[in-house]
Formats: sequence, structure tokens, C-alpha cells
Amino acid sequence: MRIEIAGQNAFIVYFAEQTSAAVSAQIQAAVTSILATMPDSIIDLVPSYASLLVIFDLDRSDHFAVKQQLRAALTNLEAVDASAGSLITLPVYYSKESGPDLEAIAANANIDIDDVIEIHQQQEYRVYAIGFAPGFAYLGEVDERIAAPRLATPRQKVPRGAVAIADRQTAVYPAISPGGWNLIGLCPTRMFDPDKTPSMPVQVGDRIRFSAISRDQFIDQGGEL
Repeated sequence: MRIEIAGQNAFIVYFAEQTSAAVSAQIQAAVTSILATMPDSIIDLVPSYASLLVIFDLDRSDHFAVKQQLRAALTNLEAVDASAGSLITLPVYYSKESGPDLEAIAANANIDIDDVIEIHQQQEYRVYAIGFAPGFAYLGEVDERIAAPRLATPRQKVPRGAVAIADRQTAVYPAISPGGWNLIGLCPTRMFDPDKTPSMPVQVGDRIRFSAISRDQFIDQGGEL
């Protein structure tokens, strides 16, 4: 674990070279410890795959004091179960209609489309980071049998709710946007709603499972085709 300056009023704490469920759990423990021991100094904490960005208030503290406080807060972190975090189930309408890249992933893996759908549902995914767009949660890790590289040419328009795979990550697009991930279905759950509190149904450290629903169920739950 190392602490490095990341700006005029920020540090970044590196926990490991690569992410894992255990590293993610350690980062969540660090967030809890920092908020408990130095709440007056902190403006924001931004967890990512294997690091934590710490933004502090220069009017209340300085780099030297904050670094000392961080070292103390990160010493002897309480062990956190890697299965900690809320378990959230997201419904998905899997089909050729809603997942235009299902056939390509199945062909690449030499399995049926139904097998791709089943494998995607079997895994429990950790929310490693939220970025790119509000509510875009990077989830890992996808079973290597259905892992797929990003598209050579990104789509100009990916629909809101698109469930996608890129390498060994999966995600749900929170809004209409360009995107180069492989689309395998649609989720009716809003991944970002600024009018709600909280604005996102998931946070870093949560665990996600996907559950297949029918076309009618997707529409009934607010999905759009």
C-alpha cells in the first residue's frame, strides 16, 4: 500500500497492482476507517479497482497532516469479508432483439446463445468502480468462456439499459451514449436517476447478479425497445 500526491488537495492510495474481491473489500474498509477518523478533513473519497482517491479540504488541513492521518487510518484495517456489500439482482431481457452481439459471443465460444445467457447469470459480480458516466458500474469478473474484446468500431448510439461485456468486465449502460462493448441484453432498472436519493442503485463494493426476464416483463418494468 502506498500513498501518493494526486493534486493540490488530493492523495491517491494504491492498495495493489491488480484488482480482486479481497482488494475491493480492503478499499471499502479503508473508506469506513477514513470517514470515521478524519471526517472534518475529507471532501470526497473515490474508490476504484485497486486504489482510492482522497480529496481533502485545504482550508482545514494540509498535505503533511492529511498524509499522517491517512497512514494512521490505514493501519490495522479491520478485516472485511470479500462477500461484504449489498447483493443486488438486476433483471435482464436477453435476446437477439435486445442483445445484438449475443450470436458473435456464442460463436466465438463455440456454445449456444442460451449457454451464454446462462453463464452470464451464474456469476456474482463485484462493483469495482463507477465511472465513464454517472451510474456506469464496472463489474467483474465475467466467466472467461464468454469474455469478449471491445468492438473494433464503437457504436455511435448504445441504448439506456444495455447490458454489455468487454474483456472480463460487464456493465449496464445508464444512458444513451456511444460505446464499444458487446451488447447481450437490456435491463429496465435505472442505473442513474438524479431525482432519486440515492441516485444510483449500486455502489462500489456491492455484489451484482443478473436474472433473465421475458420481453413482456421487461416492458412492464419500464424498459424501452
